Amino acid sequence: MSGRGDEARSAGRRPTLLILSFSDISADARVLKQVEHFSTSYEVTTCGYGPSPSPDVTHIEVPGDRVIWRYDRAALLLRRYRHAYWTSPAIEWTAGALSDMRFDVVLANDVDAVGLALSLHPTHGVHADLHEYAPRQKEELPRWRWFVAPFIAWMCRTFVAHAQSWTTVSGGLAREYRRVFGFDAQVVTNASPYLSLSPTPVEDPIRLVHSGACLRNRHLMTLIDGVEVASRAVTLDLYLTPNDPAYLAELRSRAAGVPGVRVHDPLPYAELVRALNGYDVGVFVLPPVNFNYEWALPNKLFDFVQARLAVLVGPSAEMAAYVREYGLGSITDDFSAAALGRAIDELDVDSVTGFKRRADASAVSLSAEAQVAIWDRALTALTESRPG
Repeated sequence: MSGRGDEARSAGRRPTLLILSFSDISADARVLKQVEHFSTSYEVTTCGYGPSPSPDVTHIEVPGDRVIWRYDRAALLLRRYRHAYWTSPAIEWTAGALSDMRFDVVLANDVDAVGLALSLHPTHGVHADLHEYAPRQKEELPRWRWFVAPFIAWMCRTFVAHAQSWTTVSGGLAREYRRVFGFDAQVVTNASPYLSLSPTPVEDPIRLVHSGACLRNRHLMTLIDGVEVASRAVTLDLYLTPNDPAYLAELRSRAAGVPGVRVHDPLPYAELVRALNGYDVGVFVLPPVNFNYEWALPNKLFDFVQARLAVLVGPSAEMAAYVREYGLGSITDDFSAAALGRAIDELDVDSVTGFKRRADASAVSLSAEAQVAIWDRALTALTESRPG
């Protein structure tokens, strides 16, 4: 069937696409991939926090004081969820800013954006890209589980299930969305853009590296403890964003007492993978403290591959499956420092060299370019459908 998207292209007009995300899009690696890819074939408007992510788009900046998570507490307690959603400062402001605009398709990032996207009545519908399994994102926190999770589940039933297509970041999350809410999300991993790099020679001591958010529930101290209990001498460099300054100070203090461990300021994402290329093994041991951590398939795994590193991870189902399938490295027996120490002791120059070569061989197939094609097919199907 042909629709207005087809007609727009045949008439020489590109279909209009709104990419909506309540994040700083200029620093959001997943959404930036959407912007970069679709700005070549759609007339793209972006809407989110922070500056314009690209000179090739029209950008609507949501004011920084209109924070998306500031929903009316009393309304949440009374389960007046519709009122809580539409009176959110972020939703209310953005709805006003977009009220006179019309789009062929809206690509809504994460659960909070989908209700607003549907209210805009795009000609060919809404695609929802779900970065987490939102109803269980912080389920280890009782207050969140009691008061926030029911509201998010309501948004999933009321809004997300009524989008026209969906994607999420891992198979485990897709299966849970299908089981609980009945919609079928395709998987678009948080793969990193392809970089033409080569594996660097493995050094002795072997150089371990970790990069990412400094969050207490990631138990990053385990990485330092694992290096300390290992018999093999290695180095460990941690590049951490200061999400929790108090925890970051604890990690710096702990690292100062362990030879070869250093905590660094974060690197800009544009520089990160090339910097990681100078190491030997990317390491991430993530205890399954909540459902999303249990099924995590994070961007750092793919950063390690593009950096042509060996990979050392805990027995997280999705990460471990990739490590096994592509022969990228090692998997610890459990999520403890002792298990990490044992895995470190099993590393040697020859094995790490082999893992780095397999990362190099897998870099194209595990790149972002192979993943954005899934978004492309989903949005093409919408724009070529009859108007809803």
